Amino acid sequence: MGPVTSGVLQLLALVGALALLYVPLGDHMARVYSADRHLRVERWIYRAVGADPDAEMRWPAYLRGVLALSAVGVLLLYALQRAQGALPGSSGRGSVPAPGAFNTAVSFVSNTNWQAYYGEQTMGHVVQTAGLAVQNFVSAAVGMAVAVALVRGFARSSTGTLGNFWADLVRGVVRVLLPLAAVAALVLAACGVVQNFAGVHEVGQFTGGSQQWNGGAVASQEAVKLLGTNGGGYFNANSAHPFENPTPFSNLFEVFLILLVPVALTRTFGVLVGSVRQGYAVLGAMAVLWCAFTALMMWTEFAHHGPAPQAAGGAMEGKELRFGIGGSSLFAVSTTLTSTGAVDSAHSSLTGLGGGLALLGMMLGEVAPGGVGSGLYAMLVMAVLAVFLAGLMVGRTPEYLGKRIGPREIKLAALFLLVTPALVLTFTALSVALPTPPRSTLNPGAHGFTEVLYAFTSAANNNGSAFAGLNADTDWFHTTTGLAMLLGRFLPMVFVLALAGSLAGQRTVPATAGTLRTGQPLFAGLLVGAVVIVSGLTYFPALALGPLAEGLA
Repeated sequence: MGPVTSGVLQLLALVGALALLYVPLGDHMARVYSADRHLRVERWIYRAVGADPDAEMRWPAYLRGVLALSAVGVLLLYALQRAQGALPGSSGRGSVPAPGAFNTAVSFVSNTNWQAYYGEQTMGHVVQTAGLAVQNFVSAAVGMAVAVALVRGFARSSTGTLGNFWADLVRGVVRVLLPLAAVAALVLAACGVVQNFAGVHEVGQFTGGSQQWNGGAVASQEAVKLLGTNGGGYFNANSAHPFENPTPFSNLFEVFLILLVPVALTRTFGVLVGSVRQGYAVLGAMAVLWCAFTALMMWTEFAHHGPAPQAAGGAMEGKELRFGIGGSSLFAVSTTLTSTGAVDSAHSSLTGLGGGLALLGMMLGEVAPGGVGSGLYAMLVMAVLAVFLAGLMVGRTPEYLGKRIGPREIKLAALFLLVTPALVLTFTALSVALPTPPRSTLNPGAHGFTEVLYAFTSAANNNGSAFAGLNADTDWFHTTTGLAMLLGRFLPMVFVLALAGSLAGQRTVPATAGTLRTGQPLFAGLLVGAVVIVSGLTYFPALALGPLAEGLA
């Protein structure tokens, strides 16, 4: 079987598996977030944190819950890293230096999972499991809760309330992420992903010394790392490491886990607003973008010119032989069109245009299908903008799901869309203009610029993948990427929840003959155009200086 045929078959198998679980998982999440009863274990958690799960919240109260939980998470994870040297079961690892501990704490709480350290050499078992893995669950559940709050804003009429944050958070962890992660961990362990608390082992004697490796609770952390679109690996090589991703099947299964919940959430959206067609329209827009990026990525990696790629059947530099170009291209597209950031190949070794596609996938806002929760609410904000543009073209007051899109709504949507580009471009400009930060780049010219641009695009979009070649383990990059992750995660949430509150306070307007039918393929096409034009063109000058200049050279 040729590599191209293998890549196509993997693509078809992936789509088929997602289609099988789309309706049952989407309906299950709709029931979870609309249920009236609480499980016993959930009631124990509510009592422990002192929360009333039945109290309806307006958007400022909902936001305060998000920010308070996240602030506590940052402080606890920072303290755990700083105290690592005194903790039992830390495998001899010392305390993490303050700048790195701050950056890592912010990274995992913001669902970014940017890692400026060597995982197996820096973090012991206690921090990995009690700190990083816990935040993998919590940060993903926060994103899902905010997305559900926005959906309720569309579904409710004249209330102004968005549900209860603590109930949404706990249900997301207990009823969605934990069961899925348990099943996924068993499958990964059966594939050969390690799951133990072993220390460091020396393997064999080689010229110049011996090789050392250590184990860990990898399968359990790997499962939620992918399901929650987190991306932080147990080992520095991430999903290219054989202990995290040993076989071609495990590689395809990991891509499936990345896409599963974000895809199914579009069904949840359709059920909660009372029209599954609306969910299919949003899913259709996401699918068009994902398929286009996948096809282009495979084309750039398979058809790259030069004697070495032609002899190898494609651009194999930086890729694992056990995955090939097809599996690596699927992984690269899926991890950058979501907020996952896990990698099974070196993105710096992608062709010039292939690296540009990975970068552009994040720049579009990671909406195809995007992160767990964050992808859905970003696409719904883009839908608000799309109906506003359509209303301008036909001279009608724009409406979406029975809610009028007025000045307040469009201002909030515009602020949401402007935050991330402002962070990316400002921090990138400072990092290439100041005298010290450019010394962290490994390569000169366009590729070196892309290393810096990729780092801040990944941080501000809460992706977490790295382009390699950039030494981010410096005070400058620890601080600036930390700020980019914090602001890139929580400022957009402020605008999303404010938009949700504004929509929930409106009366639902009945559809008329002139209402734009947003559950149709035409609207899905309009949504794709809005994503590409509004988000993509914002970054075109920066892309022209980096990957486009390299790819066209």
